[in-house]
Amino acid sequence: MATQRLSFLPIAFSPSQSLPSKRHDSSCLSLPLSSLYGNKLLIRTSNLSRFVTKFYSSTTVTVSFSLPTSKRERTPSEKTPKWSARSIKSFAMAELEARKLKYPNTGTEALLMGILVEGTSQAAKFLRANGITLFKVREETVNLLGKSDMYFFSPEHPPLTEQAQRVLDWAVDEKLKSGENGEITATYLVLGIWSEKESAGHNILANLGFNDEKAKELAKYINEDIVLNYK
Repeated sequence: MATQRLSFLPIAFSPSQSLPSKRHDSSCLSLPLSSLYGNKLLIRTSNLSRFVTKFYSSTTVTVSFSLPTSKRERTPSEKTPKWSARSIKSFAMAELEARKLKYPNTGTEALLMGILVEGTSQAAKFLRANGITLFKVREETVNLLGKSDMYFFSPEHPPLTEQAQRVLDWAVDEKLKSGENGEITATYLVLGIWSEKESAGHNILANLGFNDEKAKELAKYINEDIVLNYK
């Protein structure tokens, strides 16, 4: 069978010729050449830059302002109140505290520590004013639940215990019942922890002097939060 061979011949540019002063097409450049194949070479510009621009312009970032809920029918509802930034940060700090103690789950005790680690909410201020500090809560947690195995590593986001999940659901339900506008503050989390009588968080609060009278006092600020002034 006969084979065909394609050979490329060198293209020689003439030094006596120069580039044309005008471009007839925005995407096509014509150069005068002298070669065996003709006297013009067409060079087309790539559309890659336009593609890259469109690619980056379509990139979006989504920020979530909600915490996990076990009531799925409530998730898509637009009436569901949003959590405050301090509450969301408290939840994130709770996961971190659970990981520090190498616990497999984020419990009510971790939620309590998360509120104190965040530290700027009305709830955190109230707890500290009543002698409930992060170090005391952490010490009570270890005394109550013990230490984890030193070779155990917590997941990046330790799942919530059933009691901790009920605290979040309680906070949303109470906010809806109140009929008040605004966000769910960290105070809802503390009162939710206190409502879980059998939880570790409730026992720790009770051991550190928190009671129903103080819960009623804290409830007065349930829809209020501290406004920080950076001036």
